[in-house]
Amino acid sequence: MKKVIFILMFILYYMITYSQQDPQFSQYMFNLTSVNPGYVGSSDMICLSLINRQQWVGFDGAPGTSFFQANAPVKPFGLKSGVGLSIMNDRIAFNKDLGINAYYAYRLDIGQGTLGIGINMGLINKALDASWYIPASELGGGFSSPDTDNAIPSEKESRMAFDMSFGLYYNTENLYFGLSSTHLNQPKIKYVDANASYISRHYYAIAGYRFQLPNPAFEILPSVLLKTDTRTNQLDASAIVRYNKKFWGGVSYRAGDALIGIIGIELFNGVRIGYSYDFTTSDIGNYSSGSHEITVGYCFSLSLEKAPQKYKSIRFL
Repeated sequence: MKKVIFILMFILYYMITYSQQDPQFSQYMFNLTSVNPGYVGSSDMICLSLINRQQWVGFDGAPGTSFFQANAPVKPFGLKSGVGLSIMNDRIAFNKDLGINAYYAYRLDIGQGTLGIGINMGLINKALDASWYIPASELGGGFSSPDTDNAIPSEKESRMAFDMSFGLYYNTENLYFGLSSTHLNQPKIKYVDANASYISRHYYAIAGYRFQLPNPAFEILPSVLLKTDTRTNQLDASAIVRYNKKFWGGVSYRAGDALIGIIGIELFNGVRIGYSYDFTTSDIGNYSSGSHEITVGYCFSLSLEKAPQKYKSIRFL
Protein backbone atom coordinates (compact mmCIF):
# COMPACT_ATOMS: atom_id res chain seq x y z
CA MET A 1 0.00 0.00 0.00
CA LYS A 2 2.86 2.41 0.84
CA LYS A 3 4.41 1.68 -2.55
CA VAL A 4 1.13 2.54 -4.34
CA ILE A 5 0.82 5.83 -2.42
CA PHE A 6 4.44 6.71 -3.29
CA ILE A 7 3.83 6.08 -6.99
CA LEU A 8 0.68 8.24 -6.95
CA MET A 9 2.55 11.07 -5.24
CA PHE A 10 5.35 10.74 -7.79
CA ILE A 11 2.86 11.05 -10.67
CA LEU A 12 1.18 14.06 -9.07
CA TYR A 13 4.55 15.76 -8.62
CA TYR A 14 5.54 15.46 -12.25
CA MET A 15 2.15 16.38 -13.78
CA ILE A 16 2.97 20.07 -13.34
CA THR A 17 2.13 21.84 -16.55
CA TYR A 18 -0.82 23.53 -18.19
CA SER A 19 -3.14 22.71 -21.03
CA GLN A 20 -2.04 24.88 -23.94
CA GLN A 21 -5.18 26.18 -25.61
CA ASP A 22 -8.37 24.69 -24.13
CA PRO A 23 -9.89 26.45 -21.11
CA GLN A 24 -9.86 24.58 -17.80
CA PHE A 25 -12.65 24.08 -15.25
CA SER A 26 -12.32 23.21 -11.59
CA GLN A 27 -15.81 21.64 -11.50
CA TYR A 28 -15.04 19.44 -14.50
CA MET A 29 -17.02 16.56 -13.01
CA PHE A 30 -20.22 18.57 -13.63
CA ASN A 31 -19.14 19.76 -17.08
CA LEU A 32 -18.03 16.68 -19.02
CA THR A 33 -19.65 17.88 -22.25
CA SER A 34 -16.81 20.38 -22.65
CA VAL A 35 -14.19 17.62 -22.97
CA ASN A 36 -16.04 14.51 -24.17
CA PRO A 37 -18.85 14.47 -26.78
CA GLY A 38 -19.60 10.84 -25.90
CA TYR A 39 -21.15 12.14 -22.66
CA VAL A 40 -24.27 13.69 -24.24
CA GLY A 41 -27.48 11.83 -23.43
CA SER A 42 -25.82 9.67 -20.76
CA SER A 43 -28.01 10.96 -17.92
CA ASP A 44 -31.22 9.88 -19.75
CA MET A 45 -32.61 13.36 -19.04
CA ILE A 46 -32.64 16.74 -20.73
CA CYS A 47 -29.87 18.72 -19.05
CA LEU A 48 -28.82 22.35 -19.32
CA SER A 49 -25.88 23.98 -17.57
CA LEU A 50 -23.96 27.22 -17.52
CA ILE A 51 -20.50 27.68 -16.08
CA ASN A 52 -18.55 30.88 -15.60
CA ARG A 53 -14.92 30.95 -14.56
CA GLN A 54 -12.80 33.96 -13.59
CA GLN A 55 -9.23 32.75 -13.31
CA TRP A 56 -6.37 34.47 -11.45
CA VAL A 57 -8.49 37.42 -10.31
CA GLY A 58 -6.42 40.60 -10.07
CA PHE A 59 -3.90 39.47 -12.68
CA ASP A 60 -3.84 41.73 -15.74
CA GLY A 61 -5.13 39.86 -18.80
CA ALA A 62 -6.27 36.86 -16.73
CA PRO A 63 -8.44 34.18 -18.43
CA GLY A 64 -12.22 34.33 -18.22
CA THR A 65 -14.49 31.62 -19.63
CA SER A 66 -18.23 31.06 -20.03
CA PHE A 67 -19.61 27.74 -21.26
CA PHE A 68 -23.27 26.83 -21.92
CA GLN A 69 -24.44 23.38 -22.92
CA ALA A 70 -27.68 21.48 -23.43
CA ASN A 71 -27.96 17.76 -24.11
CA ALA A 72 -30.73 15.17 -24.27
CA PRO A 73 -31.33 11.48 -25.02
CA VAL A 74 -33.07 10.76 -28.33
CA LYS A 75 -34.02 7.70 -30.39
CA PRO A 76 -33.95 8.61 -34.09
CA PHE A 77 -35.05 5.60 -36.17
CA GLY A 78 -35.02 3.58 -32.96
CA LEU A 79 -31.30 4.19 -32.33
CA LYS A 80 -30.43 4.96 -28.72
CA SER A 81 -28.55 8.26 -28.98
CA GLY A 82 -27.76 11.59 -27.41
CA VAL A 83 -27.62 15.07 -28.93
CA GLY A 84 -26.33 18.37 -27.62
CA LEU A 85 -25.33 21.95 -28.28
CA SER A 86 -22.65 24.11 -26.66
CA ILE A 87 -21.51 27.73 -26.80
CA MET A 88 -18.15 28.74 -25.36
CA ASN A 89 -16.70 32.21 -24.88
CA ASP A 90 -13.08 32.28 -23.75
CA ARG A 91 -10.78 35.24 -23.37
CA ILE A 92 -7.18 35.61 -22.24
CA ALA A 93 -5.24 38.85 -22.56
CA PHE A 94 -6.10 40.30 -25.99
CA ASN A 95 -7.22 36.95 -27.45
CA LYS A 96 -10.95 36.09 -27.57
CA ASP A 97 -12.36 32.75 -28.72
CA LEU A 98 -15.96 31.89 -29.51
CA GLY A 99 -16.94 28.29 -30.20
CA ILE A 100 -20.32 26.83 -31.21
CA ASN A 101 -20.67 23.05 -31.49
CA ALA A 102 -23.37 20.47 -32.15
CA TYR A 103 -23.04 16.98 -30.59
CA TYR A 104 -24.19 13.49 -31.44
CA ALA A 105 -23.46 10.26 -29.55
CA TYR A 106 -24.54 6.73 -30.36
CA ARG A 107 -25.25 4.92 -27.10
CA LEU A 108 -24.57 1.20 -26.96
CA ASP A 109 -25.58 -1.00 -24.02
CA ILE A 110 -22.56 -3.01 -22.85
CA GLY A 111 -22.66 -5.10 -19.69
CA GLN A 112 -24.21 -3.15 -16.83
CA GLY A 113 -23.63 0.22 -18.47
CA THR A 114 -23.76 2.24 -21.67
CA LEU A 115 -20.99 3.28 -24.04
CA GLY A 116 -21.42 6.62 -25.75
CA ILE A 117 -19.53 7.03 -29.05
CA GLY A 118 -19.70 10.74 -29.71
CA ILE A 119 -18.60 13.45 -32.07
CA ASN A 120 -19.09 17.18 -32.15
CA MET A 121 -18.72 19.57 -35.06
CA GLY A 122 -18.89 23.31 -35.19
CA LEU A 123 -17.10 26.58 -35.70
CA ILE A 124 -14.46 28.35 -33.68
CA ASN A 125 -13.73 32.03 -34.09
CA LYS A 126 -10.46 33.47 -32.80
CA ALA A 127 -10.16 37.23 -32.49
CA LEU A 128 -6.99 39.18 -31.72
CA ASP A 129 -7.28 42.79 -30.63
CA ALA A 130 -3.95 43.96 -29.26
CA SER A 131 -2.36 47.19 -28.19
CA TRP A 132 1.33 46.59 -28.78
CA TYR A 133 3.95 48.15 -26.55
CA ILE A 134 7.43 48.71 -27.95
CA PRO A 135 10.13 49.02 -25.24
CA ALA A 136 12.42 52.03 -25.32
CA SER A 137 15.78 51.63 -26.99
CA GLU A 138 17.62 51.96 -23.67
CA LEU A 139 16.12 48.62 -22.62
CA GLY A 140 18.07 46.82 -25.27
CA GLY A 141 17.09 48.36 -28.58
CA GLY A 142 16.50 46.60 -31.85
CA PHE A 143 12.78 46.04 -31.23
CA SER A 144 10.64 46.10 -34.36
CA SER A 145 7.30 47.84 -34.56
CA PRO A 146 4.30 45.61 -35.38
CA ASP A 147 3.85 47.06 -38.85
CA THR A 148 7.32 45.81 -39.87
CA ASP A 149 6.77 42.20 -38.75
CA ASN A 150 4.60 40.09 -41.04
CA ALA A 151 3.79 37.70 -38.18
CA ILE A 152 2.24 40.39 -35.96
CA PRO A 153 -1.20 41.83 -36.76
CA SER A 154 -1.10 45.60 -36.42
CA GLU A 155 -4.90 45.85 -36.35
CA LYS A 156 -7.77 43.79 -34.98
CA GLU A 157 -7.98 40.34 -36.58
CA SER A 158 -10.80 37.79 -36.52
CA ARG A 159 -10.73 34.36 -38.16
CA MET A 160 -13.14 31.41 -38.19
CA ALA A 161 -12.43 27.72 -38.74
CA PHE A 162 -14.22 24.37 -38.70
CA ASP A 163 -13.63 22.34 -35.53
CA MET A 164 -14.46 18.80 -34.46
CA SER A 165 -13.90 16.44 -31.54
CA PHE A 166 -14.39 12.74 -30.75
CA GLY A 167 -14.99 10.85 -27.53
CA LEU A 168 -15.85 7.54 -25.88
CA TYR A 169 -17.74 7.62 -22.59
CA TYR A 170 -18.85 4.59 -20.57
CA ASN A 171 -21.03 4.82 -17.48
CA THR A 172 -22.89 2.55 -15.10
CA GLU A 173 -24.93 3.45 -12.04
CA ASN A 174 -21.77 4.01 -9.98
CA LEU A 175 -18.85 4.19 -12.42
CA TYR A 176 -17.84 6.29 -15.41
CA PHE A 177 -14.72 6.71 -17.53
CA GLY A 178 -13.94 8.18 -20.90
CA LEU A 179 -11.31 8.99 -23.52
CA SER A 180 -11.59 11.89 -25.93
CA SER A 181 -9.77 14.30 -28.21
CA THR A 182 -10.73 17.89 -28.97
CA HIS A 183 -9.67 19.84 -32.11
CA LEU A 184 -9.31 16.53 -33.92
CA ASN A 185 -8.79 18.24 -37.29
CA GLN A 186 -6.35 20.82 -35.83
CA PRO A 187 -8.16 23.92 -37.17
CA LYS A 188 -5.87 26.35 -38.96
CA ILE A 189 -6.02 30.03 -38.07
CA LYS A 190 -4.32 32.46 -40.43
CA TYR A 191 -3.89 36.07 -39.37
CA VAL A 192 -1.32 37.98 -41.45
CA ASP A 193 1.52 35.52 -41.86
CA ALA A 194 1.55 33.24 -44.87
CA ASN A 195 2.08 30.25 -42.56
CA ALA A 196 -1.15 29.61 -40.68
CA SER A 197 -0.99 28.56 -37.04
CA TYR A 198 -3.21 25.75 -35.81
CA ILE A 199 -5.07 24.71 -32.68
CA SER A 200 -3.36 21.55 -31.46
CA ARG A 201 -5.22 18.38 -30.54
CA HIS A 202 -5.93 17.91 -26.87
CA TYR A 203 -6.45 14.49 -25.29
CA TYR A 204 -8.48 13.75 -22.17
CA ALA A 205 -8.92 10.78 -19.86
CA ILE A 206 -11.65 10.98 -17.22
CA ALA A 207 -12.79 8.53 -14.54
CA GLY A 208 -15.04 8.66 -11.49
CA TYR A 209 -16.86 6.43 -9.04
CA ARG A 210 -19.70 6.69 -6.52
CA PHE A 211 -19.04 5.07 -3.12
CA GLN A 212 -22.17 4.56 -1.02
CA LEU A 213 -21.38 4.95 2.69
CA PRO A 214 -23.07 2.85 5.43
CA ASN A 215 -25.33 5.81 6.08
CA PRO A 216 -27.38 5.83 2.83
CA ALA A 217 -27.69 9.62 2.95
CA PHE A 218 -23.93 10.03 2.36
CA GLU A 219 -21.81 9.12 -0.65
CA ILE A 220 -18.28 9.91 -1.80
CA LEU A 221 -17.59 10.87 -5.42
CA PRO A 222 -13.88 10.70 -6.33
CA SER A 223 -12.75 11.55 -9.87
CA VAL A 224 -9.63 12.25 -11.91
CA LEU A 225 -9.03 14.12 -15.16
CA LEU A 226 -5.82 13.91 -17.18
CA LYS A 227 -5.24 16.47 -19.95
CA THR A 228 -2.43 16.58 -22.49
CA ASP A 229 -1.55 18.08 -25.85
CA THR A 230 1.44 15.66 -26.11
CA ARG A 231 3.81 18.44 -25.07
CA THR A 232 2.44 19.39 -21.68
CA ASN A 233 0.27 17.49 -19.21
CA GLN A 234 -2.04 18.31 -16.34
CA LEU A 235 -3.75 16.14 -13.74
CA ASP A 236 -6.80 17.04 -11.63
CA ALA A 237 -7.84 14.77 -8.75
CA SER A 238 -11.03 15.41 -6.76
CA ALA A 239 -13.11 13.98 -3.94
CA ILE A 240 -16.64 15.20 -3.15
CA VAL A 241 -18.95 14.17 -0.32
CA ARG A 242 -22.67 14.42 -1.16
CA TYR A 243 -25.49 14.39 1.37
CA ASN A 244 -28.99 13.27 0.44
CA LYS A 245 -28.14 14.11 -3.19
CA LYS A 246 -28.91 17.74 -2.31
CA PHE A 247 -25.73 19.13 -0.74
CA TRP A 248 -22.11 18.52 -1.63
CA GLY A 249 -18.66 19.73 -0.79
CA GLY A 250 -15.13 18.61 -1.39
CA VAL A 251 -11.61 19.35 -2.52
CA SER A 252 -9.68 19.06 -5.74
CA TYR A 253 -6.00 19.32 -6.55
CA ARG A 254 -4.60 20.51 -9.86
CA ALA A 255 -0.98 19.39 -9.87
CA GLY A 256 1.42 22.27 -9.72
CA ASP A 257 -1.31 24.89 -9.98
CA ALA A 258 -4.04 25.00 -7.34
CA LEU A 259 -5.82 23.51 -4.35
CA ILE A 260 -9.57 23.87 -4.88
CA GLY A 261 -12.57 23.98 -2.56
CA ILE A 262 -15.99 23.00 -3.99
CA ILE A 263 -19.49 23.40 -2.55
CA GLY A 264 -22.94 23.00 -4.05
CA ILE A 265 -26.66 22.69 -3.40
CA GLU A 266 -29.75 21.50 -5.26
CA LEU A 267 -32.70 23.82 -4.72
CA PHE A 268 -36.28 22.68 -4.26
CA ASN A 269 -37.08 23.37 -7.92
CA GLY A 270 -34.29 21.02 -9.04
CA VAL A 271 -31.81 23.74 -10.03
CA ARG A 272 -28.25 22.89 -8.97
CA ILE A 273 -25.77 25.62 -8.05
CA GLY A 274 -22.07 25.01 -7.44
CA TYR A 275 -19.16 27.22 -6.49
CA SER A 276 -15.43 26.59 -6.39
CA TYR A 277 -12.43 28.65 -5.34
CA ASP A 278 -8.88 27.96 -6.48
CA PHE A 279 -6.09 28.64 -3.99
CA THR A 280 -3.29 29.15 -6.49
CA THR A 281 -0.12 27.31 -5.47
CA SER A 282 2.06 28.28 -8.43
CA ASP A 283 4.17 31.47 -8.57
CA ILE A 284 1.31 33.32 -10.26
CA GLY A 285 -0.47 33.19 -6.90
CA ASN A 286 1.82 36.03 -5.80
CA TYR A 287 0.06 38.31 -8.30
CA SER A 288 -3.57 37.15 -8.10
CA SER A 289 -6.24 36.47 -5.51
CA GLY A 290 -7.22 33.01 -6.77
CA SER A 291 -9.90 31.85 -9.19
CA HIS A 292 -13.69 31.76 -8.90
CA GLU A 293 -16.05 29.42 -10.71
CA ILE A 294 -19.85 29.20 -10.61
CA THR A 295 -22.03 26.51 -12.19
CA VAL A 296 -25.79 26.40 -12.62
CA GLY A 297 -27.52 23.26 -13.92
CA TYR A 298 -30.97 21.78 -14.38
CA CYS A 299 -32.10 18.35 -15.59
CA PHE A 300 -35.64 17.20 -16.31
CA SER A 301 -37.49 14.43 -18.10
CA LEU A 302 -39.80 15.04 -21.03
CA SER A 303 -41.62 12.12 -22.59
CA LEU A 304 -42.26 12.56 -26.30
CA GLU A 305 -44.30 9.38 -26.54
CA LYS A 306 -48.05 9.63 -26.50
CA ALA A 307 -49.50 8.29 -23.29
CA PRO A 308 -52.62 6.12 -23.47
CA GLN A 309 -55.74 8.24 -23.14
CA LYS A 310 -58.98 7.20 -21.47
CA TYR A 311 -62.30 8.40 -22.82
CA LYS A 312 -65.70 8.17 -21.27
CA SER A 313 -68.89 7.80 -23.25
CA ILE A 314 -72.36 8.49 -21.97
CA ARG A 315 -73.38 5.14 -23.46
CA PHE A 316 -71.30 3.34 -20.81
CA LEU A 317 -72.11 5.45 -17.76
